[in-house]
Amino acid sequence: QLQAYGGGSVQAGGSLRLSCAASGNTFSSYFMGWFRQAQGKEREFVAVKSWGGHLTYYSDSVKSRFTIARDNAKNAVYLQMDNLKAEDTAVYYCAASRRNYGTYWSPGSVDYWGQGTQVTVSS
Repeated sequence: QLQAYGGGSVQAGGSLRLSCAASGNTFSSYFMGWFRQAQGKEREFVAVKSWGGHLTYYSDSVKSRFTIARDNAKNAVYLQMDNLKAEDTAVYYCAASRRNYGTYWSPGSVDYWGQGTQVTVSS
């Protein structure tokens, strides 16, 4: 199971750090990352990182502002979000997949989902 936390409300230009802890299963061989879903929109890919950390992908909309990190000893993945914009407002979900899809990782290709955590950015 994956459990995400760390969401909240912040003003535009601010920062938030999301965390996702895994339990009940080891995700050491999995790609782990994040999706988000804004109200009325489809769930979209945000970022993903391989277990070894040598493969990292970001969506164009968050590249250079968000940083994904993993702590394999803690079976966790993090998303540091800086310079947040109003359009980043969404429910953020952590996810895991055995395969590498790069930036083409879609909700239908996720093996495990965490529950969402709300991020609200006010302008």
